[in-house]
Amino acid sequence: MDFILSSLIFTPLLAALVVLLLPAHLHKSMKVAALLGSLVQMGLAVYLYARFDGGALGNGQQGYQFVQKLNWIGFSLGNLGRFQIDYFVGVDGISISMVLLTGIVGVIGVISSWTIARNVKGYFLLYLLLLTSVMGCFLALDFFLFYLFFEFMLLPMYFLIGIWGGPKREYAAIKFFIYTLVGSLFILLVMIGLYTSVVDPAATALQIGIAGEAGITKDMVRQVQQMLQQNAISSRDLVHTFSIPAMMEAANFLPDSLLHVLSGVRLWNLPVRFIAFLLLFAGFAIKVPAVPVHTWLPDAHVEAPTPISVLLAAILLKVGGYGLIRIVYPVFPDAATYFSVLVGSLGVLSIIYGALNALAMNDLKKLIAYSSVSHMGFVLLGLASLTTEGVNGAVYMMFSHGIISAMLFLVVGVIYDRTHNRVIQNFRGLASVMPAYTTFVVIAFFASLGLPGFSGFIAELLVLVGGFSAPEATGMLPRWLTVVAVFGLLLAAAYYLWALQRMFFGKYWLFPELRENAVITDLNVREYLMLVPLALLALLFGIFPHLLLDKIGVAVNGFTELMLQNGQEQLNMVLSSILH
Repeated sequence: MDFILSSLIFTPLLAALVVLLLPAHLHKSMKVAALLGSLVQMGLAVYLYARFDGGALGNGQQGYQFVQKLNWIGFSLGNLGRFQIDYFVGVDGISISMVLLTGIVGVIGVISSWTIARNVKGYFLLYLLLLTSVMGCFLALDFFLFYLFFEFMLLPMYFLIGIWGGPKREYAAIKFFIYTLVGSLFILLVMIGLYTSVVDPAATALQIGIAGEAGITKDMVRQVQQMLQQNAISSRDLVHTFSIPAMMEAANFLPDSLLHVLSGVRLWNLPVRFIAFLLLFAGFAIKVPAVPVHTWLPDAHVEAPTPISVLLAAILLKVGGYGLIRIVYPVFPDAATYFSVLVGSLGVLSIIYGALNALAMNDLKKLIAYSSVSHMGFVLLGLASLTTEGVNGAVYMMFSHGIISAMLFLVVGVIYDRTHNRVIQNFRGLASVMPAYTTFVVIAFFASLGLPGFSGFIAELLVLVGGFSAPEATGMLPRWLTVVAVFGLLLAAAYYLWALQRMFFGKYWLFPELRENAVITDLNVREYLMLVPLALLALLFGIFPHLLLDKIGVAVNGFTELMLQNGQEQLNMVLSSILH
């Protein structure tokens, strides 16, 4: 069991090695190898989800289960202390939903990729590397390890769009690369600052020789933390760390470090911790994406091949939201409290702006791309509320949107494969010639707009309840922000129903230029294999939300308690330090 998380991460990499060793002409064998690798990863994800104890507090690693921690890189820096990077992975209620989502979508993506005919070896090598990177992000508890996986996502996606994409693929790939790289640089700057500020109390206890034969106890950790605040440990004996759980404890920060809550250092008239928060937030907001750093997404979706659009919308965007919940908020609870209205406002802006743009789109794929911007705004709104309902809704939205957005981009791919066109006004009455396809389009559209009975309804309901209760429960958000967000639901109904009415109802008609080459047939077996499981999952988690909420509940409660307990306290300390 100690190696199940590593198996989850690196199984696609082993499949990629098999693909690499296969002769270039064995295209079918490569696809089978990729499918088997993704199926094994999904099987492990489902097994882990079933074994995960949603009511447990973990196994001593601050609420994480199935933890694996190994010394990876470590050496002495003399008077600067000891440099240490750990291979540190674990899973909690927040990450378990993303692990399951990645496993499911990974298999769907391989099935969707079955028609790839050009440079098959290169395509599946990059695809499997991408699956490894995403799963690594969701399981890493060492910031350096997380950053490595985060960066490894960049190159596969760049080439998958740039080589197998549409006519403007180079432009879309470069735009994606530049945006993501800028965000990565922001994250890197803060990661280095955190590393120089944070000490691993357990490793430092070993270094200074206070650990006994029985191992390191909580009392020893507290003793080291007290010694740190008293500057009673020589700098050469300090063991700095990239551990995310260690960064979440203010007692592990060196008192004279840049990012200590009492450092009093200001930059551009703001506490440096606030600047660090904003940089980290911007880095992950680009990935969400939130308005106004969203413009790379519609271009990337429009030009990417269907399977890559599925992965991009279903799991890559979730890395941004996950990074906010896993790293940004718990490491800087003071700044998160201070900027709660800003974060909530950006969420509402994304909801309304994305929906209005979707309403104006005539390209079905671009409409769905902007709907992703709108729906991911609910993640920011729920997170900013810092209520139990709101954060549960944010996590539920990430999972639900992953399932539904995968289905949405697949149904776009179905019509594009037959006509090589996605312009809404070029189609009419498709329901009469493609009834099964129309059924899945209706399911996907209604699931996305939040129809009761589907998972999207549960997510949006929790976020809105959390937003409405925030003024009394946490004081983080004004109620009017949530009221404005409700209009996003009305706009979603408008753009989905309008697209449905224009494309699928009425007398069958196809734009004249498309008639010669278009082969309008209903769904084939491969397409059923992709769409049926996603439709069933959207229904399953809509009718039985406890299947997910029971897994994430304890972790979310712990997160909100930590934020509310530490946020205001540390904010008061930061503000008092700059006043003095």
